[in-house]
Amino acid sequence: MTPIETEVARLEGLIGQEVGVSDWITVDQQMINQFAETTLDQQWIHVDPERAARETPFGGAIAHGFLTLSLASRFSYECFSMAEGQVMGINYGFNKLRFLNPVKAGARVRGRFVINSVKQRNATDLLRESGLTIEIEGEETPALIADWLGLAVFGPAA
Repeated sequence: MTPIETEVARLEGLIGQEVGVSDWITVDQQMINQFAETTLDQQWIHVDPERAARETPFGGAIAHGFLTLSLASRFSYECFSMAEGQVMGINYGFNKLRFLNPVKAGARVRGRFVINSVKQRNATDLLRESGLTIEIEGEETPALIADWLGLAVFGPAA
């Protein structure tokens, strides 16, 4: 079997199973402010903690949903490693993404991954769909859930 065929077989055996839980990351106000600056999204619910405490039900500033989502890459590095023969991984998109609960400044979040499906697209490309849940420490409702598509690219067969 080629390395890509070996990886497809391995992942098929994991469909429906949780395959990784990342470490916790604190989403502090500095991180929120830096994200706002980078993305040019300066909405006050993110960057004005005093106003957000007065005028929202959140008790203070909340992280951008896309900031929370962007941490998925970090979480995936902790939970997945490159397969033998794999030369790179590429974001391919999402089949489903829902923001369920805002992340308050100072909260800690982590990612949980389940293998949903795997498909070999051609001699070098493996498409994996992972169920991703980003949890907020101490909260019952997660920050988000997503079906994330990742393309694992393997070197040409020898």
